[in-house]
Amino acid sequence: MKKITTLFITLSMTLTTGLVVGQNTRFSDPQQVIDNEFWGNLYAEGGSSFFCDTAFSGKGFVMSDGYIYPLADIRTALDCGTASQCRQDNRYRQITSDLHNMVPVRTRIEMRRRNARYENLGDTTGADECGIRESAQFFEPPERVKGDVARTMAYMVDTYGLPWLGATPVLKGWSKLDPPDDRELSRHKRVAEIQGNENPFVVNPGLIERL
Repeated sequence: MKKITTLFITLSMTLTTGLVVGQNTRFSDPQQVIDNEFWGNLYAEGGSSFFCDTAFSGKGFVMSDGYIYPLADIRTALDCGTASQCRQDNRYRQITSDLHNMVPVRTRIEMRRRNARYENLGDTTGADECGIRESAQFFEPPERVKGDVARTMAYMVDTYGLPWLGATPVLKGWSKLDPPDDRELSRHKRVAEIQGNENPFVVNPGLIERL
């Protein structure tokens, strides 16, 4: 009986993993997605940088493809080795091809926040011209995108089994204080059309409380 139960649990976990990883079923080549879908489709006509809300006409020296859930943390979570080694890992390639996690970011900001953890830093930490607060390894985004960050983080945690990058109550609080606005909903709709799946935490923000 114990063997049968163990087999059932193992099979259930295998099926669940297959379903979870299968959320993004269209893309598994990160560089191709960045070139063709992110810059060539989603932001083909430009847009506004995620954290600073400054207009741009296309990819350039000052703009980068950024990741709400940083690539280095995905590599750590998967324990797949170096960046070069992880590129040979099919699961890593699929996760890092997910457009829901990609946003246009000023290059200098992306360089600063790659290893940061999301946190409320408060008024004792001064905000820069974009409304960003930083201290040591902590990063607090501007008020207007805190919910966007939280819902993307929830999506990555729930979809791919990755750990939270920051205190869960903080991120859940951000989602509640900054519900989806028209810009987030519009971007989400375009990503869903291109990639073929939605972020359920944008469609129904209350779901984050169940994590």
